[in-house]
Amino acid sequence: MREILGRRRRLLSRRNDGRPEPISAALTFATEWQWPVLPGVAPDPQGRARCGCPDPECTVPGAHPFDPGLLAATTDERMVRWWWGNRPSAPIVLATGGLAPCAVSLPALAASRALAALDRKGIRLGPVVAAPHRWAILVAPYSMEQLGELLYAQDFVPGSLRFHGEGGYLALPPSETGHGEIRWERAPLPGSASPWVPDVEAVVDTVVEALTRTGVSAPEL
Repeated sequence: MREILGRRRRLLSRRNDGRPEPISAALTFATEWQWPVLPGVAPDPQGRARCGCPDPECTVPGAHPFDPGLLAATTDERMVRWWWGNRPSAPIVLATGGLAPCAVSLPALAASRALAALDRKGIRLGPVVAAPHRWAILVAPYSMEQLGELLYAQDFVPGSLRFHGEGGYLALPPSETGHGEIRWERAPLPGSASPWVPDVEAVVDTVVEALTRTGVSAPEL
């Protein structure tokens, strides 16, 4: 009974704007989906576009690990509760790869076109994470060898395409970062099981084509 009541309180833990509290979302990711997470460094309160880390030129303010480091990512409920109990507004950072999903990210305009093209092709997608300037399509874990073969087959790979694989990370909703809110462009379906995600092979060609047609080849925030 105690576990059921605790679960209910967690599910009902929402902010005034209707979005879940970071601790509620972090617990869902870690304990129900078995995605290893850790708190990101918060944005600098003195400057929204700046990061709370020591790097004044940080390009992902608030959306990356710092203290603790990425290797501390865990699915342990007690650790997640302790972290967000002490830092309730900390961004949620997913350690990609291993048993957790990986991701392919690209600038928002090209990403929107890529999703539309994937829909037209009838390719099933899982969750898609959206930041103000970049979207990330969650995909099944892939190896560097697998990724290398996919990229080698491309005539051109735009520099604005990023891969979040083994040893990488990605900020998850409902995080607040120095560039703004992290949200679901395509939310996971309700349920306790870890969301389904496609293989990276299913999306790479369409993503590269969308970037090429959009003309976004240089890295963007």
